[in-house]
Amino acid sequence: LCLAGPLLLAVALAIRFTSRGPALFRQWRYGYNGKAFQVYKFRTMIKNAETNEAKWAQVNDSRITPIGNFLRKTRLDELPQLVNIINGDMSLVGPRPERPEFTKYLEQDIPHYNLRHQVLPGITGWAQINYTYGASVDDSTTKLCYDLYYIKHTSIILDLKIMLKTLYICIRFLGR
Repeated sequence: LCLAGPLLLAVALAIRFTSRGPALFRQWRYGYNGKAFQVYKFRTMIKNAETNEAKWAQVNDSRITPIGNFLRKTRLDELPQLVNIINGDMSLVGPRPERPEFTKYLEQDIPHYNLRHQVLPGITGWAQINYTYGASVDDSTTKLCYDLYYIKHTSIILDLKIMLKTLYICIRFLGR
């Protein structure tokens, strides 16, 4: 977190200078054992992008700001989650934590969805590096398969492989 400090500051300033609203925001997510916690993120969407209800981001989503698009491609929007790691709510690698608004439906529609809560959620994970951004129940079903693979095969080697591929995705602007 200390090493990332200057980068965090630069990103926060870029967000503040290019769009209205705060640079950081908090969002409720479900983590280990289904415990709710607040995840920290850089804001990539316009202020008040979700006024009525939670919505999955779509390809070419008009709510995403130009700097937000860059942050998502480089995954720099996830950097504030280092605080969540320090707080013990997240790990560097693991299944991405999901929002409560989506989790309640996904647990009803997808068998064994709750099994992903057996490990700490991560900033990056096997599903994130091997599958596109999830924006539907079908996508969440596919991502669950990757998450369950990760849970079953958790190892230092797999974590290192995930971190190296994540770095490659960040450097090549392949995030979404």
